[in-house]
Amino acid sequence: MPSYLQIENISKSYGPKVLFQHIDFNINEGDKVALIAPNGTGKTSLLRILAGKDSSDSGGKVLFLKDIRIAFLEQEYAYDPEKSVFRQVMDASAQWTAQLDQDHLWQYELRVTQLLDQFGLSGERLMKELSGGEVKRVALTQMLASEADFYIMDEPTNHLDIDAIEFLENHLKHSRCTLFMVTHDRYFLDRVCNTVMEMDRGNIYIYRGDYMNFLEKRQERIDNYNAETERVRNLYRRELEWMHASPCARTGKAKYRKQAFWDIKERADDSYVQKKVDLSETKAASTYLGNKVINCKDVSFWWEQKCYLRHFSYNFQRYERVGIVGRNAAGKTTFLNLITGGWKPELGGTLEGVIELGESLKVGYYHQSGMQFKPGQTVLETVNDTHLLSRFLFTHDMLNNPVERLSGGERRRLYLLTILLQQPNFLILDEPTNDLDIVTLEILEEYLLEYKGSLLIVSHDRHFLDRLVDHLFVFCGDGVVKDFVGNYTEYRTFIKDYEASRKADEKPSQVQGKVKTAAPKKLSYKQQQELKALEEKLSSLEAEKASLEAQLSGGELSMEQLQAASARYGTLQQELEEAEMRWLELSE
Repeated sequence: MPSYLQIENISKSYGPKVLFQHIDFNINEGDKVALIAPNGTGKTSLLRILAGKDSSDSGGKVLFLKDIRIAFLEQEYAYDPEKSVFRQVMDASAQWTAQLDQDHLWQYELRVTQLLDQFGLSGERLMKELSGGEVKRVALTQMLASEADFYIMDEPTNHLDIDAIEFLENHLKHSRCTLFMVTHDRYFLDRVCNTVMEMDRGNIYIYRGDYMNFLEKRQERIDNYNAETERVRNLYRRELEWMHASPCARTGKAKYRKQAFWDIKERADDSYVQKKVDLSETKAASTYLGNKVINCKDVSFWWEQKCYLRHFSYNFQRYERVGIVGRNAAGKTTFLNLITGGWKPELGGTLEGVIELGESLKVGYYHQSGMQFKPGQTVLETVNDTHLLSRFLFTHDMLNNPVERLSGGERRRLYLLTILLQQPNFLILDEPTNDLDIVTLEILEEYLLEYKGSLLIVSHDRHFLDRLVDHLFVFCGDGVVKDFVGNYTEYRTFIKDYEASRKADEKPSQVQGKVKTAAPKKLSYKQQQELKALEEKLSSLEAEKASLEAQLSGGELSMEQLQAASARYGTLQQELEEAEMRWLELSE
């Protein structure tokens, strides 16, 4: 395999803080590399240097194979709010389209349209109308449409809903591209990447294989490092005895041995063991929670003719752990604001039904938007709990740092601690995994597994949901919310089992699902007929989808036929999803 990228002797510092120094590595054609490192250690800086957006402090070399095409996905996508989605992508793709003839330009435009359809976006919408997750889909469309040889991606799954993540995951998994990305999504990493690169203490370590292999090999490396450190400590103790000898004895000793002593001392002080924190004093704390938590009775909510919640009834229980999943803009955050009393009539919208809060309820609500810190406020002034700070990787030398000097991930981590410090008995986390590195995510998961209170999590991180929740609220759109007993992987397995059984022309009742119902009801004659018609419709739509995919990849359609087929493919995906969700509702 040819070398696509060769890095030699690059460094980056900000003021006195050294992010990385004199690092070297190589990426070959076909490598799909995930870069893992704690927040604030320079992951984004490294990507920007590779993409030519920043420079190395030490000179060094960034050498790409001649004539390969490189596309860079930044965390923040720059766009014109007044442009349509399609025009934004095309205008921002000038570097790829400027030299294309009319036929190839038309093919590029078709590729953009198809990707937008697959991401569930209309090319006619204005950029200023989009949510953060939808803007991220536009950025990804622009990158993927380029069909570049080498993708550099900074947190590609941030702000995406799970459907979009799974589409991107499948696309990259089957693509022949070479890629280098920063991601905290462990399932995404495991299913897309064949190499993990760890940046630790300014050094680079390469692990060929999946995420599980990385975890195993990294632990071996740490164990070996600590074993060597212990050997050096023993040597240090003997050298210390020598240094404490009489001044006359020391004066006559060789200077090189005195210098060697200080080198040994520095190495002896450096150990991963010392990074471990005594967790006995930082157990996940909460206040007492009574039997009544939050009771919702026939709650509905509309905003400007759109229904975000329809006849929702549910009584939250003590100590239950609920995950919330659904498409971007399906109403997940709106739901959190409603049940916590964040909505007021003067804000607009129409609320019906009853929401009752328990007298002992103490909500800790982690918002997507984060929090505002005062200028000059330090880490310790924000969270005055050194044990909690240590557990979440705020070292002693960081405690007096102003918050504004922290990385984005470090600030979100600190904000999370301000919520945990309140000792809530009902903890609500709205996209808590955004911008958090993998090490922090694992620490947060362990903390929440200890947590003695009710937990409600909105997240696109499938690994996070699988570890922490007992059941899911699935936001299906148009205000419909379904309760599924099980974690996210079990939910996806249920859906896939259903699709497989339908394709095999089996009855839906044979699917072993786990959907929870408040009270089983017998279908009316009309509903039975609708269910039967849905099965036939789903079979027809699947056949049409397979036919369209064959036509779109066949290369035999005219320009007009291709445009029509592409447009139909986008609407077909939506029809399939709506029909499947209605079948799920009736089959309960």
